[in-house]
Amino acid sequence: MKVLVVEDERKIAGFLQRGLGDEGHQVEIAGELSLARAALTDHGFDLILVDRMLPDGDGLDLIRQLRRAGDSTPAICLTARDRIEEKVTGLQGGADDYLVKPFSFEELLARIEAVLRRSRTEPELKVGDLRIDVPARRVFRGAVEIRLTAREFDLLRFLVERKGQVISRTRLLEAVWDTSHDPGTNSVDVYISYLRSKIDKGFDPPLVHTLRGVGYVVEDKKR
Repeated sequence: MKVLVVEDERKIAGFLQRGLGDEGHQVEIAGELSLARAALTDHGFDLILVDRMLPDGDGLDLIRQLRRAGDSTPAICLTARDRIEEKVTGLQGGADDYLVKPFSFEELLARIEAVLRRSRTEPELKVGDLRIDVPARRVFRGAVEIRLTAREFDLLRFLVERKGQVISRTRLLEAVWDTSHDPGTNSVDVYISYLRSKIDKGFDPPLVHTLRGVGYVVEDKKR
């Protein structure tokens, strides 16, 4: 696997290069965003590990740029910023995971495995006239493209991958928010409401359904 490490602290960059190299991966180091962009232009990578605080900007801007361009290369933010707000910003900005420094190498390997496992899925998901282009992170209802935030996309994708199954709030928190505790007041309910306003409003039939006290299910009840 080819990994791009965007990190300006030499000790951390060296630690990652040695550790990932020992695991059999090919690692390229970029200490600045400009160097990372050049590397991504010249080469393809299977994974990006990117620091938030770099000499020439915020590493999250690199991920945002990739997502806007339709590049779904898995990316993990590595940062000393440990506030919940920072993590939410990172995930909403398109990062697949967010790991706070200092971290153990074993935890990093586990996060990488989880991110890559999530990325190995069907290139296209469908339910009714809803279509999800997974690699490009684009959503269509019929011929209409629907713009979703990173969190909304991850939530919809998880539900559509399990279409017809009722998914509890707890399971959604664990899968989409990576926590068993609600990070905000009624977060799941709020984001389900966001999804409905975008993929169901003005379309027929509605695809997102609530089973009160049980959870949520995506299905085309006309079929």
